[in-house]
Amino acid sequence: MDRHTPVLIGAGQDVWRGAADASPSPLGLMSAAAGRAAEDAGLHPSMLSEIDALTTIGLTVDAPGQLAALPVPRLRNPAASLAARMKASPRWSVYGHMGGNTPQQAINLVCRRIALGESEFALVAGCEFLGSLIKRLKSGAGFADWERDWEAINDFDAPERFGDPREGSSRHEDRHGLNYPTNVYPLFENALRARDGRSLSDHERAIGELFAPFTAVAASHPHAWFRKARSPDELMTTTPNNRMVGYPYPKNVNAIMQVDQSAAVIITSLEKARALGVAADRMVFLHGHADANDHWSVLERQDYVSSPAIAAAGRRALEMVGVGVERIGAFDIYSCFPSAVRIAAEALGVDTNDPRGLSVTGGLPYFGGPGNNYALHSVATMMQRLRASPGSFGLITANGWYLTKHSIGIYSTAAPEAPFDVGAGKELQHDIDRGPRPETTETPEGPARIETYTVIHSREGYRMGIVIGRDEQDRRFVALTPDDEATLRDLESREGVGRRGVVARHPDGKRNLFRPGP
Repeated sequence: MDRHTPVLIGAGQDVWRGAADASPSPLGLMSAAAGRAAEDAGLHPSMLSEIDALTTIGLTVDAPGQLAALPVPRLRNPAASLAARMKASPRWSVYGHMGGNTPQQAINLVCRRIALGESEFALVAGCEFLGSLIKRLKSGAGFADWERDWEAINDFDAPERFGDPREGSSRHEDRHGLNYPTNVYPLFENALRARDGRSLSDHERAIGELFAPFTAVAASHPHAWFRKARSPDELMTTTPNNRMVGYPYPKNVNAIMQVDQSAAVIITSLEKARALGVAADRMVFLHGHADANDHWSVLERQDYVSSPAIAAAGRRALEMVGVGVERIGAFDIYSCFPSAVRIAAEALGVDTNDPRGLSVTGGLPYFGGPGNNYALHSVATMMQRLRASPGSFGLITANGWYLTKHSIGIYSTAAPEAPFDVGAGKELQHDIDRGPRPETTETPEGPARIETYTVIHSREGYRMGIVIGRDEQDRRFVALTPDDEATLRDLESREGVGRRGVVARHPDGKRNLFRPGP
């Protein structure tokens, strides 16, 4: 093997379950995970002062929108602050843009740098801390301890960034509610149900049966947020503690945001790993990798039941390894919502009932961690799984925005037979971008039909209906429905996909309104 072959040598995870007013700062969380990663590699944590490359995953509080307005202290340059905490002076450090795909994308990027000889000792770290943050805001506990923790190491220039900075939706989509994952992923789910010809009740049961095994995995994971196995009925029966969020998803099948978790992985060149004295049985190699986007706008997707980008990226990653998906021993398929799992599994050619399982962590609703850093926990956990099964392969998918941005990694303890592929993969994205997309209109008028839809609930009850439809010219549009309870309840009581109605401008003059027919 080439001495520049990148290798993952250590992984660490941490979770805070104590009182919110004593919770570690995000720097504390990341530092704890980084220290555990060093120990996992057989190194003393002080060795992290020697890293020459550092990537930190975007902190959720830095996302645009409502989170950016929260009155909380922020690190100007999280990567530089973490380096300072570890007494490190990396030649290259970057901070991620928003996206659940970015942990795997960061590993792909770091491995490429190592293969090119640009770095040899790197750390990738990230955390989520909305759990304690929201509790501190509600209780008035404040963040003085965090600020004291940072005051000597938070005076840095703005960081270099990696990833795609584009927002996930257009202003037109925003006005119709297509700027929240809890509103968008149910649109995919209802389209899947209609495609499969299932009744509403049968499909709800299928959702519960898909995610119940995830809860069992989380129940046995020491760093999971919810360590409790649940039945399909517990997941899907609406109760005061399991309210409907976006039809057909009650709370228990939505990703959980308010957690305090961190993860980190150490990546070196093979030469550096040997110089550090890392044992061969700790080494895990990235054999296959790919990054790709689906059509950026949700309204421009070719349909709501597939992901050409996951399919293409999966093929590319498997081709690098030289194996078929049947040779993969373990998966962690990004699981923010059930539709994300089904669409990704189909794109990869994996049955949702595959005995190998679809998650090694328990997934985002049960393991926790949505925001941006979940997939780094996937990698850390997959490393443990692969060390326990030497020579087998593990595949991870990571997803940003609304099945928009995708990163894939295939790992194994087996030494790679071919040099690390440093190709940019631009032709992969070019082929996806050339794929079909429908004509759209922002101002539909007249008879139309529903392509997919959802009904959004607040804590108080019904809130609004969202329809993606086609007009008589087969142009796609988005619209709201009347917000009276009778209309919204009707959309939840019988199949809405394919139903006809009339679309026109909303009385506010800024949005569209679709009135379903009888």
